[in-house]
Amino acid sequence: MTITARLQLDPPCEADLEDLHRIYSDARTWTHLPSGRFANLATTRDALAGWLADWREHGLGAWVARERGVVVGHGGCAVRQGAFWNLGYRFAPEAQGRGLATELARAAVDAAREHRPELPVVAYLLENNPASAAVAEKVGLSLRHRGPDAGNPDPSAVRLVFADRALSETELVATMR
Repeated sequence: MTITARLQLDPPCEADLEDLHRIYSDARTWTHLPSGRFANLATTRDALAGWLADWREHGLGAWVARERGVVVGHGGCAVRQGAFWNLGYRFAPEAQGRGLATELARAAVDAAREHRPELPVVAYLLENNPASAAVAEKVGLSLRHRGPDAGNPDPSAVRLVFADRALSETELVATMR
């Protein structure tokens, strides 16, 4: 468990399934990528299995964020492609706009740097999501790449890659998968 000023951050568990589904199935949490919305509980269950695997395999992954005991979000850093820490998060609409994402992201970056400092911390996001870009910058990440978002159903979508250091070509390519 990690405690911030307003959040209790815990590794996810099976009992969090319904709360996570409530957040990930809400279209309001996917305004920048509507196709990413979790349409059914099975999708959330599969994602939860992956999040649990991150913790087992790497000793760190995305947390369930609770504010005064209520699940308000999910996020953190998880190793991707064995090449970098991926910083990501999603918060319930009623919890957005209050700095909770920045609070969680700071804790996640610190945990990743402590756990495996040799891996860069990366946040990749869509250009039409300026709030996430602002969070990345607030936690010390800088824009390292701007280009097409491969695999996005919107062919005009642009991916931004922020990182805590310069990325090698191999690391950058890994963020495009």
